Amino acid sequence: MKIIEPSVELAQDLNAAEIMRHIERAGRVCYKSESNISDTSAEKFIANIIKSGHESVIEHVSITFKIICDRGITHEIVRHRLASYSQESSRYCDYSGDKFGGELTFIKPCYWNDDDENYLLWRQTMAVIEQVYLTMRKNGARPEQARAILPNSLKTEIFMTANLREWRHFLKLRTSKRAHPQMRQIALKIFEILNSNLPVIFSDIEV
Repeated sequence: MKIIEPSVELAQDLNAAEIMRHIERAGRVCYKSESNISDTSAEKFIANIIKSGHESVIEHVSITFKIICDRGITHEIVRHRLASYSQESSRYCDYSGDKFGGELTFIKPCYWNDDDENYLLWRQTMAVIEQVYLTMRKNGARPEQARAILPNSLKTEIFMTANLREWRHFLKLRTSKRAHPQMRQIALKIFEILNSNLPVIFSDIEV
């Protein structure tokens, strides 16, 4: 049994300067102000359109992340319908096979310390689930059948692609202290990456 931390990875090359130029070119069509484009005009223009709520302009750019988290959190992630997803399938992945080292991987809950009684109970339960899953596979159950006992804590990988406007919406909801702690853990990692690369578009989001 493996227990790992969740993680987020930018799944594409991100050229911030080109993204800003692309958004400015699209946005200035609305006002027929293309003649005002200069080497330094994009930042101010984009800041103004976001401030004014004209966020449809930033839909012209999409960004993809690879997210490793537990399956319970992906049930929340995929509720964001204005995005595209590709997710590790527990139906087709055989966790008893050599590709996975013959063991299951679980995401460590962020809300319990290692010596917390609830964390110890969680670990014991995951170990039992792993043993039962492996036994079911040995007994001839197919992965799509044995997966019936797999918990929310099972590690999964998901690619998520969304335009910048949807990422803003996602982050406003999922970085809130009202969000599930494990969901917020992922959202804060995404925010850190996006804000460090495109602060004009994301720095106004309070986390």
